[in-house]
Amino acid sequence: MLSRKIIVDCPSGIHLRPAGAVSENASRYDSQITFEYKEGKTANAKSMLSILAAGIKCGDEINLICDGPDELEALEDVIHTLKEEIKD
Repeated sequence: MLSRKIIVDCPSGIHLRPAGAVSENASRYDSQITFEYKEGKTANAKSMLSILAAGIKCGDEINLICDGPDELEALEDVIHTLKEEIKD
């Protein structure tokens, strides 16, 4: 299991477009990928609805957790998506 804490720097937080990009990328991996946010709540990174329901805003800290056979690649790819591809 690997995890990394990141600060969401997308000005509008994780809304429809970023949630779709993250869930699309996360779904390519066999590993279980979750966001832990707001004191222990979790969201399935492979589910756009789960991500949207989390209501993650700009400046929020999330702990991205990957567990499975391709966890390192999954962790790096989802972080790349959050940091580079979803900026408004």
